[in-house]
Amino acid sequence: MKKILIVTGMICLSMMAYSQDVKTTFQTSRQWKPLTDVRADAVMVYSTGSRPGLSFGERVETWRKKGYVTHFMTGIAWGGYGDYFSGKWDGKPHMDEGQKSVQGDTIMHGPGVPYIVPTLNYLKYFKETQIKPVIDAGISDIFLEEPEFWAYAGYSEAFKREWKEYYGFDWRPQHLSAENTYLSNKLKYHLYYRALDEAFSYAKEYGKQKGMDVRCYVPTHSLVNYSMWNIVSPEASLASMAHCDGYIAQVWTGTSRVPNYFNGNRRERVFETAFLEYGAMESMTRPTGRKMFFLTDPIEDRAVDWEDYKRNYQATFTAQLLYPQIADYEVMPWPDRIYEGLYRVSADSEEKARIPRFYSTQMQVMVNTLNLIPLSKNKLNGSQGISVLMANSLMFQRSLETVEGYEDPQLSNFFGLAFPLLKRGVPVSITHLENVGYADTWKDVKVLLMTYSNMKPLDPKAHQYLADWVKQGGTIIYCGRDDDPYQRVLEWWNQNGNSYTAPSQHLFGLMQMPEEASEGVYEYGQGKVFVVRQDPKEFAMQEKGDESLLKVIGQAYGKLEMKNHFYLERGPYVMASVLDEGAVSNQPLVLRGSYIDLFDPTLPTLKQKEVQLGQQAFLFDINTVKDKKNPQVLAAASRQYDEARTGNSYSFVAKSPAETNNVMRVLLPRKPKQVQVSVPCQHQWDEDTHTLLLQFENLPEGVKVEINW
Repeated sequence: MKKILIVTGMICLSMMAYSQDVKTTFQTSRQWKPLTDVRADAVMVYSTGSRPGLSFGERVETWRKKGYVTHFMTGIAWGGYGDYFSGKWDGKPHMDEGQKSVQGDTIMHGPGVPYIVPTLNYLKYFKETQIKPVIDAGISDIFLEEPEFWAYAGYSEAFKREWKEYYGFDWRPQHLSAENTYLSNKLKYHLYYRALDEAFSYAKEYGKQKGMDVRCYVPTHSLVNYSMWNIVSPEASLASMAHCDGYIAQVWTGTSRVPNYFNGNRRERVFETAFLEYGAMESMTRPTGRKMFFLTDPIEDRAVDWEDYKRNYQATFTAQLLYPQIADYEVMPWPDRIYEGLYRVSADSEEKARIPRFYSTQMQVMVNTLNLIPLSKNKLNGSQGISVLMANSLMFQRSLETVEGYEDPQLSNFFGLAFPLLKRGVPVSITHLENVGYADTWKDVKVLLMTYSNMKPLDPKAHQYLADWVKQGGTIIYCGRDDDPYQRVLEWWNQNGNSYTAPSQHLFGLMQMPEEASEGVYEYGQGKVFVVRQDPKEFAMQEKGDESLLKVIGQAYGKLEMKNHFYLERGPYVMASVLDEGAVSNQPLVLRGSYIDLFDPTLPTLKQKEVQLGQQAFLFDINTVKDKKNPQVLAAASRQYDEARTGNSYSFVAKSPAETNNVMRVLLPRKPKQVQVSVPCQHQWDEDTHTLLLQFENLPEGVKVEINW
């Protein structure tokens, strides 16, 4: 009996260790390797399937032995689930449950891997083969990524059956009408909400049976991206799901480089799009208190060149740091392809090579700041309190083909509200219609820009919350002609005794306005409603098309601080981004102080940093260090362990992936007399900043550094 008790106790301690909170994480389907030892707090081991020579449990153990907290990730809409489709699992083939296009083609994620219609039978399989064995392995944090249903799908037999079950009438081909498109996408949304609810409920309950507190997360693209890519996913609704503990915001170069319109020009705007993508994700959890990890990727799915990756990584990385209320990060996905993949050395060359040493050094400096960067109450500079309304139904009006003449090129009805402000240095935020019932949603919001040109309210209760907010002093700017075909779809505003021809009529009526309010200003309680009878896409797709909107915003808000940059301080870290296209100015931003340039792999010290148009800066402000007599690593392409300080010495162990260069800048009370490093090392003293620059080859097992003065 005593022996049994001891073993049980060891198991419990082990599970507690693996379920602790983490600040940084990454995902990989491979085992631990010296080349990918990125030194985050946790690793999300991908898929329960075996890899060459290693089972799932064995892969997990390789990471545990190196000190990582181990979590689990897999796709819920696709994955290595061939035993389900082949019939091996239950004796029945299930290829009819793949998502299909109007041509009858199954939409594939990869060879032999279809995108799935998540039927209840599939969910039974998923719980049994993916969730149960993971919990049995002692993993208590589960990440089910990318619940995705393609907008152009909806023609499989499985989907037709789900349609009849959900709506009570026979399936309708979505391409024949706007209403069919809307109803089809609404069902897709419901199916993946149900799928995650089923999976997470099971995980929580089974975990309790094992004495574990299981936590469940959804790594997902932003609502901005899914709407642009014509994908349907539950998005904001999950923030209120009882069994969902949080998200990973899957934002990176690949999602943010999708072209969009501003001032009549269609082009990539990576920083601006990423900023809005992260904002859409942050908005989902801000009022609910759920956990949010922000993701960036030093490369992307598309094969381009290393300079392209570097430039856009800096843009997305800066964008994520401009949300100071988020401080948890997935530092990278798939380190194997980052460190070992071959990509073009330049845009005009077909020569391919592994990641350049200068880029891996810079990347590791950036990644290791994420282990340290704090939450902050500081706000991004600029006029605060203007927000753009979004709703999950943005995805319901998306299709590959034009339906009944409806067009919203590159999601311009959204960007037409956001870009006129963002491109002029106004830190516009996002408000989710699904969250308007939370009091915290309205914190700091003064003016709300909204339209029903590209989305529709799914619940009339939302309108009451909007009306109450206006009555208490809020201001709405409503833009839209309300004449798109989706205004007439089968929904609550024209059902069960309602006969509105547009959902805005219901909202206006609650605020004692004419239901078909013409353009103008209306007062309700202490607040106001500005009605602009233009679709927001007109503000984006036409040269100088946003001038009329800016005039209304000025009337509603007051004087706006317009500039061509964003700037934020978080602890010792300084982030800045300068906007191009000359909406306000074409002048660079000049910063003066005592800095370490964290985007430069040589970690130079600077008294002045000039940030050019379309570029970003990430700096360590040496002047913020309060105790300069306390020796410490200020920046490094490694993570430091076993730090020890005496009156005249400082030592630590630096760990980072193999075959990479380390660079670090160490603050010391005075010039060192002796620098001992366990590998060959170059070092240089900077008297002005009292920092020591060290450069040496990284080792995952650690490099011992001892400095004496």
